Amino acid sequence: MWFIIALIVPFLLVVLFTRVTYNYYVGTLLTVALLVASYVKGYTNELHEVLADIVSTTAGFLYAQKMVKKFKK
Repeated sequence: MWFIIALIVPFLLVVLFTRVTYNYYVGTLLTVALLVASYVKGYTNELHEVLADIVSTTAGFLYAQKMVKKFKK
C-alpha cells in the first residue's frame, strides 16, 4: 500500500505546487523539501519507497514542464 502511495503522491504534489506557483522548479523544490523532511523524521525506512518517490517526482516534473508550456501559449 505504501509503495503505491509513494508512486502517486509526489507526482500530485509537484503538479499542485506548479499550478499554484506557475513555476515547475518551485513546485519540484517544494515537493523535494517535503520528501526530505519525511525521510529525516523517519516516516520512510525502505529503499524501494525512496526510489518510488524519486521516480514519481521526476514524472511530475516532466508533466509539470509540459503543463506550464501550455499555460504560456
